[in-house]
Formats: sequence, C-alpha cells, structure tokens
Amino acid sequence: MKEKLFGKILILVLIWVGLTSSSWAGQVVTESLKSWAKQAVQQEQTLKAISTPNTVAVLYFNNRTGWSKLYLLQKGLTLMLMTDLSNVKKFKVVERTRVHALVKELGLEKLGLVESGTASRVGRLLGAEYLVGGDILKRKINEFQLKSDLVKVPAKEIAGQSTSEGKLLEELFQMEKDLLFEIIKLLKIELSVEEKELLKKPLSISIEALLNFFKGIYNSDRENYRKAAIFYEKALKEDPGLGIARDALQELQELGLIPKKKKRSLLRSLRNRTSLTDQLTPEEPIKRARTPKDVMKRQSLYDSDNDGTPNHLDGCPDDPNKTAPGICGCGVPDTDSDGDGTPECNDECPDDPDKTVPGICGCGVPDTDRDGDGTSDCIDGCPDNPNLTEPDPYYGCELLIE
Repeated sequence: MKEKLFGKILILVLIWVGLTSSSWAGQVVTESLKSWAKQAVQQEQTLKAISTPNTVAVLYFNNRTGWSKLYLLQKGLTLMLMTDLSNVKKFKVVERTRVHALVKELGLEKLGLVESGTASRVGRLLGAEYLVGGDILKRKINEFQLKSDLVKVPAKEIAGQSTSEGKLLEELFQMEKDLLFEIIKLLKIELSVEEKELLKKPLSISIEALLNFFKGIYNSDRENYRKAAIFYEKALKEDPGLGIARDALQELQELGLIPKKKKRSLLRSLRNRTSLTDQLTPEEPIKRARTPKDVMKRQSLYDSDNDGTPNHLDGCPDDPNKTAPGICGCGVPDTDSDGDGTPECNDECPDDPDKTVPGICGCGVPDTDRDGDGTSDCIDGCPDNPNLTEPDPYYGCELLIE
C-alpha cells in the first residue's frame, strides 16, 4: 500500500517539477525526460486529472499539403509559437522536449494529436490546462492555410479555432504571427504594450536560418547530435542573431554530445609564447625569442591530432580521421550508409537510398501519388481516386464527382 502511495506521489512530483521548470530548459530530449514520460504512462491510471492553471502545451502541426518541403514546419511552426507564447507572462508554456518525450512514448509522433481524440489524454499527462495543435493545409496554387485548435483539457472540448492564410514559405513569419495573436485572443489574454511589441518581432530575419535550425531540431530529436550541430552552425551563419540556435549548440557541447571546439588563437599563443621561467636566476629573466628557422622547424613537426600529417598541411588539425573538411566538415565523417551519393550529415534519411528528406510520408516510404490529386498515397484514403482523399460513408472510394 505504501509503495503504491509512494508511486503516485513520485509521478505527481515529477509532473510538478517539469511544469515549474523553465519552458526553455533546452532542445535535447534527455534520458531524464524519457524516464519521466515512461513513468507517467505506466502510472497513468493512478493519476487524477490535474491541470495547472494558465498552462499551455503546443503540439506538432500536421503537414496535410502533400508538399514535402513543408515537413520541417510540423515541428518548426510549433517551436515558433512556443517561443512567442513563452514571452506572455500570464501563461506558462510546457517545454517542447517534454511534449516530444511524451508523444514518442505514446507512439503518437506521426499522428494528429488533437483530431485523433488523444488530446485530453496528452493534456492530462502533461498537466496542461490548454493544448494548441493543428494542420498545414493547401488552399490554392502557392497559397496555404494554418489551422489551429485550442483544446481545454479539463472540459475535453475544443475552446476555439484559429486560422491564418498566405504563401509559404515567403509569408511564414506573418502567418505565424497572425495565428499567434488569434490564439492569444482565444485564451482571453490581455497583452501589455511591451508584450505586443515583443511578440511582433520575428524569431529570425532569415528563412534559411530558420529552416536550418528546424533541421537541427529534427536531427537532435533523432539523437544525431553531430548532424544537429552542423545545422545549428549553418543557421547561425545565415543569422548570427538567432540566439535560440546558439543556445541549442551550446547545450550539445555542455552535455558532452559533441566535442567542444578548441580556440585556435589560444593554442597558437601557447605554442608561440616565450618563456620567463627557465633561467637559473628568476630575478633576472631573459626573454627567449624563436628565430624564423625555429618556427619553421616546429611547424613542420607539430601534429596535434597525431594522424601523421603536420598541422600546416592538415586541413583538419584536430580530427585524426581527416586531413580535409570534405563535405561534412572536420570532426564529422563523410559517411554515406545508404549509398545514395549524399553523406549522412546532409541526408535526413540516412538509411533510405531513395530519399534525402523525409517528405510527407517519412523515411522508408515513398511519397507516391498514384491518382495525381496532390495527396501522397500514405495519407490518401482513396489513393486511386483523384476526386477523393477520404472514403465516402456509403460509396467508399468508388464515388465519382462530376
């Protein structure tokens, strides 16, 4: 009896600690988060429906356009909304990694959580009062709609819907902001002047920087941390002011998931410094300078990574497996495990020789569209009928629309 009571208390404490911690604790799904998600699901039946007031969790959006280029926005759009909502003082946002850990533990990673009827369950386990999720929909040629549902967890009902329309990816920033302010309106939040001005600012001024950052998040969630670091660095190269990418890169280094880069200026100064301590009489130090001949000799012999190639000839002096950056850069092998001609550092489907990006169907599944209706077969309920994407209740997929 005591053990069962202890288990209930433990899981409630874990949920409370998770919700009271910073919503931006990081972008890495740590082992402690995985453990929390596993325990939450295992003890789900013993939990009471507890929702922390003024707490919102944002779920992944579904890309229902059939356009594989928008696949990254499923997590990317969620992350943009979470970043903005975290600047609203009245509400607390459940951290993305916590939501991801739970979604993965429940096996719902590729499903539309809100529409699949699992929203209340997810919200209950997260202890959130509100859930935000939705779809990316195709409207006309090059015009798209972002549709979001706001679910009130305790009442198990949709409290409202928000929409935003425009051209993706050109108008992504404005579309996300339009959706954001509609969600805030549904939450009945009164914003201060300072909050309004802060929320109007885009996460980045560069769409390429954002897409690279989203690729980094995608790979981090798959535990491809070296690859994630490459995309974070690309994002920072496009937009040095993208602080969230810098934080994510630093997190990987601090957790020891990628090696910390050595500061070359410091190494050079250490190699070239003069000695003031090798004299017999320290009261009269004599500065020992190296001649150009000494410097040349030292450079020709110095091999910091011990790969047999001296540093002045080694394009990757700190990588014992490379003497040139290659495609992936120093510290990352140019491995191509699926033999498709794209190394893993640039291949988002490293085990699928037919894909380099997941597309709408994911790695290992072709984005085939047999009926040519713009909806891939993997999500098309009627893959051989160009007029239907879902079976008719009475006629199934045989219904013809004249």
